[in-house]
Amino acid sequence: MFSNLPHFVVLDLETTGDSPLHDRITEVALVRFENGIETDRWETLVNPGVSIPPFISRLTGITNEMVKDAPAFDEIAHKLYGYIEGAVLAAHNVRFDHGFLKSEFRRLGAVLRQKVMCTVKLSRRLYPEHRSHGLDAIMQRHSLVTCARHRAMGDVNLLVAYLALAKRELGEKRVLDEVAALLKGPSLPAGLDAAFLDEIPDSAGVYLFYGENNLPLYIGKSVTLRSRVISHFSGDHSSSKAMRIGQQVNRVEWIETAGELGALLLESSLIKERKPIHNRRLRSTRTLFSLSLTGGTDQIPLINIVTEDDIDPASFDHLFGFFRSKKAAMDALRKIAVDNRLCPRAIGLEGASAQGAGTGNPCFAHQIKRCDGVCAGKELPELHYLRLKQALIPLRLKPWPYPGRIGFREFNEVSGHSQLHVFDKWCHLGTVQNGEELEDLLQARSSLSFDLDVYNLLQKSLRKNPVIISLESPSRSVYHSF
Repeated sequence: MFSNLPHFVVLDLETTGDSPLHDRITEVALVRFENGIETDRWETLVNPGVSIPPFISRLTGITNEMVKDAPAFDEIAHKLYGYIEGAVLAAHNVRFDHGFLKSEFRRLGAVLRQKVMCTVKLSRRLYPEHRSHGLDAIMQRHSLVTCARHRAMGDVNLLVAYLALAKRELGEKRVLDEVAALLKGPSLPAGLDAAFLDEIPDSAGVYLFYGENNLPLYIGKSVTLRSRVISHFSGDHSSSKAMRIGQQVNRVEWIETAGELGALLLESSLIKERKPIHNRRLRSTRTLFSLSLTGGTDQIPLINIVTEDDIDPASFDHLFGFFRSKKAAMDALRKIAVDNRLCPRAIGLEGASAQGAGTGNPCFAHQIKRCDGVCAGKELPELHYLRLKQALIPLRLKPWPYPGRIGFREFNEVSGHSQLHVFDKWCHLGTVQNGEELEDLLQARSSLSFDLDVYNLLQKSLRKNPVIISLESPSRSVYHSF
């Protein structure tokens, strides 16, 4: 492949998901090069010890039946290490593959320290005129083919062919120069001592970048903190924003968490609290709006647009949709009215009053045949109300599926760090480290404060079928399970 790189391994993994902390490897494939010559080629299925989700099987073609008799990772670890030891590990989005390998070796009590090279970053350097650098985009524009896309060796072969093509098109020197630039390591801004990098754990958590005058610049999260922080100083910035952040940092802090959900919750909370200048999305304090349905036909208008202060998580059965502006809520309601021939006056789009609806005074929409006529007495109010409820179904908010407060436990197998995230009615009440903190939190009976980011995070996490602990009548074993 590259004669000036004596040890070079192109690798690809297939996994049960995208989280190195929770998911497992199902397939490994690699090709090893020495002095530019292919010397080894190896692939194996791996029994992950957990079920492969159906959508992953559809994507990769790897089923539970296929891996049933395959070796577990601990059975192939020694052989795999023999292939990659002392070599530059190259992969497309190498952070993903390297993260899974490090997690698997950590579970065996070993620390994997590997020099890595990301071929996505290399592609950006070699072909900066293109926007997309995923394997599918590379295949399309370079007319590369594979009969086994999303299988480990199929993707390795595709990557090897792409690197060989780049060498032919651009010349080996150009490619080697860009590889060397990626391998030279992080370029830290003046005043930031590189020694701190070795102190950062490569586990889940939140990192905080500070600039002059202790000004918070950026807050981020990762399931591999050290790797993520280093990537900010790699010199291969995908945007001018990333470059500015990297140049302005003069102090870095980090907070380790037990898992990914803890990192996400802490990141969201810290961004809203400290408002770092480069976190625009999560620090937004714009008011949240929702559509509130009245309890019956005698309350006109039938729909009210309520703000965040009136959004009660305990009454989601009357709320429909979340909107970042009143205009967005009105636009959604207007579309529902048009699509379902509902009366805009009755549902509050035309300043309805109890006296103006259903008294023979037709709204303008009815006059142009876009309303079935509840306003003119031509449709029963009960039928109109029922049609409105049916039209709102796609916007229906998911009710809290538990009888009360729950605990979502995360445990880091390597560090032994355990956390319990406590929720009630989609609201995050707090995160505790031990039984004493849990008892204090449960006794405090904190008021519920709805946060859309927390709502979305928790819904996504619950889809992964975690172990949930009921906290309404917690046993003593819960208090001592940390």
